[in-house]
Amino acid sequence: MKRSQSHIPSGVWVLGFVSMLMDISSEMIHSLLPLFMVTILGASTIAVGLVEGLAESLALVVKVFSGTLSDYLGKRKALAVFGYALGAFTKPLFALAPGVGMVLTARLLDRVGKGVRGAPRDALVADIAPPQFRGAAFGLRQSLDTVGAFIGPLVAVGLMVLWANDFRAVFWVAVIPGMMAVVLLVFGVQEPVRRQTETRTNPIRRDNLRRLDSAYWWVVGIGSVFTLARFSEAFLVLRAQQGGMPIALVPLVMVAMNLIYALSAYPFGKLSDTMSHTRLLVWGLIVLIAADVVLAINNHWSIVLLGVVLWGLHMGMTQGLLAAMIAGASPADLRGTAYGFFNLACGLALLIASVLAGIVWEQFGASFTFYVGATCAACAIALVVYKKSQPSGV
Repeated sequence: MKRSQSHIPSGVWVLGFVSMLMDISSEMIHSLLPLFMVTILGASTIAVGLVEGLAESLALVVKVFSGTLSDYLGKRKALAVFGYALGAFTKPLFALAPGVGMVLTARLLDRVGKGVRGAPRDALVADIAPPQFRGAAFGLRQSLDTVGAFIGPLVAVGLMVLWANDFRAVFWVAVIPGMMAVVLLVFGVQEPVRRQTETRTNPIRRDNLRRLDSAYWWVVGIGSVFTLARFSEAFLVLRAQQGGMPIALVPLVMVAMNLIYALSAYPFGKLSDTMSHTRLLVWGLIVLIAADVVLAINNHWSIVLLGVVLWGLHMGMTQGLLAAMIAGASPADLRGTAYGFFNLACGLALLIASVLAGIVWEQFGASFTFYVGATCAACAIALVVYKKSQPSGV
């Protein structure tokens, strides 16, 4: 393990800490936002699903344009800085929101920032990391990112208890780590010099897109089906509330999920450098099915906690893996575009999944929602196994 870490460049570590700080900021808000919308603003679960689906899918759609632009310009850091800055400066809007409309506006702007920075940042990691340690590098960045994702809700819980469930005060505090992330990125990361060997062309021209072959589009396809099986984590928070957990303690659900995610992302990223990607992906989907079934069975806090832990393990097994698969299946000069199209497909799938989850939850109940998720995950496994059985299987 130490040998792998020693071969990961310092720029990857800094990008990981930037992600960590921004996730602390974001998760302090997002871990409370579903409850804020339902209990303070009077929103329905359908509204929660719509806000989450629109926001997250918009972030993934925007990545197409930012990734393509980073390929065309040959510059990735400037776009990443802009994206992180936009995310940081939208945080006060949550604290000021008088209704669902402003929450939606803030969420959309925040996710535009995420979309702008996401593909250039992932492409920057791929540019900086040596190919033989790429899985470990993505796993490390994702692990540090997820450390922030469990610190954020933990801080939110402490402040909610200290300040008697004052949502807005907690949202104001979340502004601080967001600003710190922007400063660290500006001064802590140096972009590699890329040799310009030929005239710049539009990365989404037909002749360029033809260089993204069937192996790449297979990863895009499986990632989309995979996303249909995993709707917004907002529904984990609502499931915990159903079991009677005090509002101030509900963000602990996200703490537990992200703690497991953070602890597992680097080891599984490192494992992906030496193991069949499709096999690891199938195991990750099996764990997701187990999580959905457990969450569907009962809403007692202990059962919900087990389901959340399994959900976090599944995230650690698969998220860095998919990023490494895209890097390996795309040309270096089209890497930003490749991440962009991958995230566009996943964004549309996430929008569908989150809205449908809200509708199913409202009409048929929470248990049925998680059973539907498990069924989608089983379909994803069938697709992977079928592809693997073909002569040209990955």
